[in-house]
Amino acid sequence: MLHGLWSPRSGLLLWHDSPVTALSDPLGGVLRASKFRHRAEVLVTGPGGSVTEQVRAHAMAPSAAAACLRQRLPAEVVSGDLRFLAHVAHGVERWVRAGRVVPELRREDGQWWVRWRLVGGERQRAWLAELAAAMPQALRVAGRPGALLDDMVTELTDPIARALVGLPDSSHPLLAALVGDVPLEGGSYQLAEVLERWRASLTGDEPDLVLRLLEPDGEFGTVDESVALWRLEVCLRITGEAPKTVPLHGDPNLVRIAVEKLGEAQRAYPRLRDLPSDPHSMDLLLPTEVVVDLVAHGAHALQTAGVRLLLPRAWSIAEPTMRLRVDSSVPAAESTVGMRGLVSYRWELALGDTVLTAAEMDQLVRGKSDLVQLRGEWVQADHKVLAAAARYVAAHTDDSPITFADMLGEIASGRVEQVPIAEVTASGWAADLLDHTREPEPVAPPIGLKTQLRPYQERGLAWLATMSRMGLGGILADDMGLGKTIQVLALLMHEREARSVSDGVQVSLREARRGKSALPDPRPAAEQAGAEGPTLLVCPMSVVGNWQREAERFAPDLRVWVHHGVGRRVGAELDEMVAAADLVITTYALLARDIEELGRQQWDRVVLDEAQHIKNSGTRQARAARTLPARHRLALTGTPVENRLEELRSIMDFAMPKVLGSPQSFRARFAVPIEREHDPNAISRLRWLTQPFVLRRVKTDPAVISDLPEKMEMTVRANLTVEQAALYQAVVEDMLAKIRDAKGMARKGAVLGALTRLKQVCNHPAHFLGDGSGMLHRGAHRSGKLALVEDVLDAVLADGERALLFTQFREFGEFVAPYLAERFGTDVPFLHGGVPKKKRDSMVTRFQQQDGPPLMLLSLKAGGTGLNLTAANHVVHLDRWWNPAVENQATDRAFRIGQQRNVQVRKLVCVDTIEERIDEMINGKRHLADLAVGAGENWITELSTDELRDLFALGAAAVGE
Repeated sequence: MLHGLWSPRSGLLLWHDSPVTALSDPLGGVLRASKFRHRAEVLVTGPGGSVTEQVRAHAMAPSAAAACLRQRLPAEVVSGDLRFLAHVAHGVERWVRAGRVVPELRREDGQWWVRWRLVGGERQRAWLAELAAAMPQALRVAGRPGALLDDMVTELTDPIARALVGLPDSSHPLLAALVGDVPLEGGSYQLAEVLERWRASLTGDEPDLVLRLLEPDGEFGTVDESVALWRLEVCLRITGEAPKTVPLHGDPNLVRIAVEKLGEAQRAYPRLRDLPSDPHSMDLLLPTEVVVDLVAHGAHALQTAGVRLLLPRAWSIAEPTMRLRVDSSVPAAESTVGMRGLVSYRWELALGDTVLTAAEMDQLVRGKSDLVQLRGEWVQADHKVLAAAARYVAAHTDDSPITFADMLGEIASGRVEQVPIAEVTASGWAADLLDHTREPEPVAPPIGLKTQLRPYQERGLAWLATMSRMGLGGILADDMGLGKTIQVLALLMHEREARSVSDGVQVSLREARRGKSALPDPRPAAEQAGAEGPTLLVCPMSVVGNWQREAERFAPDLRVWVHHGVGRRVGAELDEMVAAADLVITTYALLARDIEELGRQQWDRVVLDEAQHIKNSGTRQARAARTLPARHRLALTGTPVENRLEELRSIMDFAMPKVLGSPQSFRARFAVPIEREHDPNAISRLRWLTQPFVLRRVKTDPAVISDLPEKMEMTVRANLTVEQAALYQAVVEDMLAKIRDAKGMARKGAVLGALTRLKQVCNHPAHFLGDGSGMLHRGAHRSGKLALVEDVLDAVLADGERALLFTQFREFGEFVAPYLAERFGTDVPFLHGGVPKKKRDSMVTRFQQQDGPPLMLLSLKAGGTGLNLTAANHVVHLDRWWNPAVENQATDRAFRIGQQRNVQVRKLVCVDTIEERIDEMINGKRHLADLAVGAGENWITELSTDELRDLFALGAAAVGE
């Protein structure tokens, strides 16, 4: 009699207890040629019962086994165990003929193979369950019935499908590997997962497991939510039907499916194991702490495993937030507004949209669970955080009037862990400051302003006028190119004209020019425009001429005086010129140098343009700016934060002294929690503290974007030449040698020095070497980046368009400009910090003219702010500053008001170098900048030596052909 056994390691094993000769091929031929050299353990039944014995057997690979098992096996010479195995093979054949097979990708012997497998599903699992129950005892010696059948079906499906499924030859790699039974060259785990997901999508005949959470009903729970038991119903759902619970004594097939799927769910989320259950169903009973963890963490794990979790209808997951209600309508405050004005305020605690009552907060303080029932709903939130917030609100219930400044101090110092301020509402005059949705009182555009203000600029003028009227400083932080200069000039013109109202001149002028009378402002002139006196404007040297030109063009009635030059006025002469002016312009360098002369003047207002120049509060110019006496202080900047939050504090300390506290307290309260921990509480407090004093509009604002063309930014990559690659590698190796044993500042210095040198190498070998060598070698480019620049500029000039090129290295610009001028036969002006003011102004004016030069080269520091260069609609960043805020400032020389064409911005990097790797990181830094957070380049110096080696290493793709 011939017997059979299936082994997961050896495949089909044949053995006999007596010779068998009456079998046809292919099995007969196999037996006649076999030497039966394999050893197998089998279960033999004898007079004394069943015993395990070792027998000689013949092992057959799956392909040969499939062919033999599919032939007709006569019962008189073949045992029941072998006939059972043949029955399994015929079952696989039926599934294959029904089309219930799909290809899968397997990793075997270090290669990827495409194999056939059964689709699976409920019907196939039921078939396997029936086979497992009917499996002869003699076959069970090799392992568990279910596992044994799974292995056998998996191994037999591919050879049977190959024998039955005819596929034509195909050029597609996947089909070619399947038909030809050859390894798939492009195989991967990702592709294997794609095929597996496709297979899983075909098992639509199988019900899904749904776990439905029910709140305590009193049978297994109590009214105390901390010890209540929640019912987790185990349900099955067929597509198109509602989920149904699974009774323990119901349909055995459904119970089996539910048990299998619940086991999968418990493996995905182990906290569902070892829980009490309902004796009449498969439902589980969960303590509250498990329910909280199930919703917070288990839901995601179950979803990944394909299990749906349904929560009760009256359920919400809420984050606690603080709300501040401010009332500035108290009688004592009627005559005073601004920082010394009196207000009363109260804190509120909210869960989601629900503001909690005192009784509910008391319940939270006494509670012990993260799951509480409020107003008929179950709400999940951290009870420790809630209790701390509730205690804070209870301790700050005194609504006695205090000054607006003291209230801001309370916001700055008060801190509840993990509970941010979500809303601040106000009544009375404080609403103008605290309600960011409320529009400031409109201000009619000045008659003497020789331009049409855009709607957002009119709102900026109204905001500036409101802050001036209240005596509050501010930061106008509009994006570069949105017209901060025009808005300030409009404010000065508005105040100049307002001072003439008392004489009736303004009303008559309005009547004559507009044909109708404007209502005069009923407030006293002193309250409307503040004390009489000039405005001092401090700006970088590069934009002094721009302010002069803009004032002359748009506000010709203003009396403007520039305090600059070797022969500038001092003493009584300066006093006389200041008294006769409406606007005095000077530079940051002269502010620090002439602080005694400028500090004794009675300024009505001090304006700092490009206020990031005082971002370091300890510099001479920052200290000088803070000492200037003025009724009103205004800072203008498109980048209130470039790298660190301390920069914002320094600028705010000029505009609104003491609001953000000292550098030490600010660092402890805001800088460290935000920059290191991204603390939402600190972020919200800082936002509400600064929001009244900062007006920020960006070019993506719906109210602004319609006024501007599109800006298309792209990163363009160049390959290094062989010469560049050799220099690059030498710099990296030198740096690694220097930092091997270096620590502290020596290590940081070595890293930052290497960064600079690698930028120079990527620009051009002559830039790094500084040897005065040529741009080309035997007519060929020594720099892949410069070759790319030539190609870009060829296309720009061929279209009759113009471009700005920015570099952070003056020495690089000094030998690139002459080269480009010769290459394209045109003048290429180079604007850098060493160009005198008159020549700088002439360069800008000449470039803006219709027949001006098509190219202009600028250093990033000298040409990156304040200039209007809209004649160009292409911007090329030759080397990277690695600071999006600074680069965007430079780009905005062309992408600003007055630009009528789309602007194309190209940022050049070298392939597989540190330039390309950091370019990929810049988006993360931009996100931090939007949060008023940044880190500069110093983060690179904190990397380990291995991380530095990976970041700096020259990749294989860096060198071009």
